[in-house]
Amino acid sequence: MDGKANNAPAIGIDLGTTYSCVAVWKHERIEIIPNDQDRTTPSSVAFADAERLIGDGAKNQATMNPANTIFDAKRLIGRRFSDSKVQDDMKLWPFRVIQGPVHTPKIVVTYKGEEKEFLAEEISSMILGKMKETAEAYLGKVVKDAVITVPAYFNDSQRQATKDAGAIAGLNVMRIINEPTAAAIAYGLDNKSDINGKINVLVFDLGGGTFDVSILTIAKGDTIEVKAVCGDTHLGGEDFDNRMVDYCAREFRRRSNKDLTGNKRALGRLRFACEKAKRILSCSTQTSIELDGLHEAIDFSMKFSRAKFEELNMSFFSKCIEIVEECLREAKMEKSCVNKVILVGGSTRIPKVQCMLEELFGRKELCKSLNPDEAVAYGAAVMAAKLSGELFSVVIPRNTPIPTKQSKYFFTSEDNQTWVDVNVYQGERTRSTDNHLLGTFMISEIPPAPKGVIKFMDTFEIDENGILTVTSEIILTGKTEKLTITNKNGRLSKKQIEKMVKDAEKYKQEDQEYKKKADAFNALEDCIYNMKNKIKSMKKSRKLRKMEDAIVDTANWIKHNQAASVDEVQRMKEDLETICK
Repeated sequence: MDGKANNAPAIGIDLGTTYSCVAVWKHERIEIIPNDQDRTTPSSVAFADAERLIGDGAKNQATMNPANTIFDAKRLIGRRFSDSKVQDDMKLWPFRVIQGPVHTPKIVVTYKGEEKEFLAEEISSMILGKMKETAEAYLGKVVKDAVITVPAYFNDSQRQATKDAGAIAGLNVMRIINEPTAAAIAYGLDNKSDINGKINVLVFDLGGGTFDVSILTIAKGDTIEVKAVCGDTHLGGEDFDNRMVDYCAREFRRRSNKDLTGNKRALGRLRFACEKAKRILSCSTQTSIELDGLHEAIDFSMKFSRAKFEELNMSFFSKCIEIVEECLREAKMEKSCVNKVILVGGSTRIPKVQCMLEELFGRKELCKSLNPDEAVAYGAAVMAAKLSGELFSVVIPRNTPIPTKQSKYFFTSEDNQTWVDVNVYQGERTRSTDNHLLGTFMISEIPPAPKGVIKFMDTFEIDENGILTVTSEIILTGKTEKLTITNKNGRLSKKQIEKMVKDAEKYKQEDQEYKKKADAFNALEDCIYNMKNKIKSMKKSRKLRKMEDAIVDTANWIKHNQAASVDEVQRMKEDLETICK
């Protein structure tokens, strides 16, 4: 089902509390769009003496300019100043928040010698604008359309404020979707219901600053219902870092009899080192923290084991499991009824967290093949591609016995949309344009409403003679439109079908080959990501320079060799791994 045609590339944005990510459908697959330094961007905005910094630039100078470096804007958006959560958060932030008009919180900073006030929507729009610019630099085109994700617990005010932030950033927000829903879409679980009926999905989202557990039920027709949401708005990777920092500070005091906790610069350096060590401990059992002249010209060096990290944070990990159990109780669901467990958020890389979750669900295999930092943006980009007509949904699979009758739900894709084109295709390719268009009809007189509110049910019925009738019904009003497709008006002949079956097999093989290549490219990109993390802990040396050069060369090779064979991509990966051993 297509709304108004839009040829501009549509992007998916995960607007996170601590990090954001953007993705797009390109080269027949979803691609995560990197910025100049990484595949995710810190959700931070800084106001320096002469410039405004967004993303990595803002985060990197935060310790030197804390009062004018804004983060956690997502915790403020759509809330009132008097909200107890806002009041609690204000005690933790180094920047100032005041009450603005209509009880809205406003952030106060000093910029170019003047005091400035910003709404949370404005700060969020700056981050969304950064994601938009990142996508435009990558695509070489002006980006207008986007799908943006929000937590499942966001209310209407928070969702509208997020949409407003998108509009301020110059984006047409095609839809606001729940983060756990996006994660389920990323893993293709929205399509599983076509075969298996209802499936229950638990999304375990442990990020930098927040922890969310959502239980979804995906039913036939791709309807995704949120059954329960639980979490802790102040539990995440930053808390694990704090435990490490506190431990190291105590160790520093024990060795030197000096207290560094009043030295903000020393604490900032220590926090950065602890965060890096935490990441290393997800793939190694031991690392070291080494800082020259940490406080009063005293050096600090100590070994840090994974076991010690787990010991320091076990109370947090146990709390995560308790929240999962609470969510199951709220959903009135036994853990044995959960079909899939999806990991989202960088902190789900922690081996102990995965182990405890597997034990809770009886050693059930976790969905973790996608990068947990990127899964939500990935799903948002899939939705963006569907809404812009790049992807289409199979309603009746090939070889389904006839007669048959199957239905699927769709929604409006624009505010106050008054009509929708229903395009009916025959084929199984991912892109609608790669399939055979059988016919088109329009359903009009749609009641005005925000996008995604008006629901349609499209019913596809094939009788004993192979005649296809497609009926589209507006659920709210009951109005229907119908299209009957026979050989005369586009229905394929038996000979054509036989030819297309052969073509479909050929295309299927091409699709499989493409998937192999896409998987190879993904594996190579993951290798680069892992190597980048690996070299962060290395000292400067000729070996390090060689590894850095190899990573840069490989990243450039990917950009200019999208047509390379699977073997070539795999060889590049092997070469990089050899150099970085």
